[in-house]
Amino acid sequence: MREKTKWWFNGDDSGGKGRLYFLYPKPFTRSTVYKPSDSDREAIVGDSLPGSHSVTEVSLMIRNLVSPRTLSCCLVLGLAVLAHPQPQAQVHESARHDFRVVTVVAGLDHPWSIAWLPTGEMLVAERPGRLRVVRDGVLASAAVAGLPEVYRREGQGGFMDVALHPDFGTNHLLYLSYGKPNEDGSQGTTTVVRGRLERGSVAYRIDDLEEIFESNAWGDNNNHFAGRMVFDPDGYLFLAVGDRMASPDLMADHPAQDLTNHMGTIVRLHDDGSTPVDNPFVGRADALPEIWTYGHRNQQGLAVHPVTGEVWSNEHGPRGGDELNLIVSGGNYGWPVVSYGIHYDGTIFTTETERRGMESPQFAWVPSIAASGLMIYSGEQFPWWKGSAFVGGLAGQQLARISFEGHRAVSEETLLEGVLGRIRDVRQGPDGGIYLALEGTDDEPLTRIVRLEPVAGDVRTPR
Repeated sequence: MREKTKWWFNGDDSGGKGRLYFLYPKPFTRSTVYKPSDSDREAIVGDSLPGSHSVTEVSLMIRNLVSPRTLSCCLVLGLAVLAHPQPQAQVHESARHDFRVVTVVAGLDHPWSIAWLPTGEMLVAERPGRLRVVRDGVLASAAVAGLPEVYRREGQGGFMDVALHPDFGTNHLLYLSYGKPNEDGSQGTTTVVRGRLERGSVAYRIDDLEEIFESNAWGDNNNHFAGRMVFDPDGYLFLAVGDRMASPDLMADHPAQDLTNHMGTIVRLHDDGSTPVDNPFVGRADALPEIWTYGHRNQQGLAVHPVTGEVWSNEHGPRGGDELNLIVSGGNYGWPVVSYGIHYDGTIFTTETERRGMESPQFAWVPSIAASGLMIYSGEQFPWWKGSAFVGGLAGQQLARISFEGHRAVSEETLLEGVLGRIRDVRQGPDGGIYLALEGTDDEPLTRIVRLEPVAGDVRTPR
């Protein structure tokens, strides 16, 4: 039998402020404030419980302290709240923090990356070639105007990453990586453009759009563009370029081992796209000067450590062998000569997982989770997670938390496995929350961005 709703009023006998309370079987968390006229009392419908009163006592107190109009308004308001209570999001447990997952915005088509404007508005790059704006949880109907056409609206050759210049507050420069088509649309490559983001009368637009980097990674397929970007503390722009899915059977002849192209590399640029003179391969006739590291496969996460300023990356292995890497100047990360993975059909292309002169991963996933998105947490909402790396999983449909001792990964915790589906991007918001861009399917492309929120009183703050 369902328990009846109870209510009572709490106030002083001098005619001052009072509180009208409703208690019903399922708790709710949101408080609603009714603002009466000057002749009325302030009544609050909420989740605080002042102590029990009998129905007779409540009736007398209300009759003495509250005007009839205020009482009728409060009763209607309270019953409306009870009829439509705010549902509590499920609490998810972890080793360090319990948390809830709440929807920030829905209706997005394959969101690939997230960034925030100084105004608090959120920018979302959608794979089919749109840059969307979210204000106060509402998705603006108009996309940002003035951006280029993409190589492919499906697969991986669309809009990839969006980043703001470190001095965006003064120069309004926005950076976008995307799959650029050639003249007849038969091939594509990873490219970066930038322009000034300006607010028009109706929507945002990009002015003075210019291409600052076109990678030498052309191909007629629709795979392994990578495209993640990040600015380091010194203002250099790092860009990941994928191997364009060249066969690992090529081994040492694979393009990711060839410095005369950009396939399977991370490049380091000035903010205008020019090449820093201290890049490791500058001046070599057998290498492109923009290259910072090489020997990568398909990097889907790129982040700067908030304390050390070091650049970290994650990348897809084939069947097994996803990697989390510390990026060091001039490093060869070995793909496909060394790998923890095998062919998708189960056959082996290498038996080596390490080799002298090649960088080994700090962490490897076997089997693969299809690592995508990377963030190293520094916020205050989850104090015990500070310094942990968070990696989304596409095929793994999970959020992985990696703990470190120095540069060494010492543990992994799997969060939200099978709960949210494929996770494409992971970001820390200005509020210290953890935001996840969820990837839709071809049959149901519209999806959402969610936020992890702490459970109040869950744990003590570490000293």
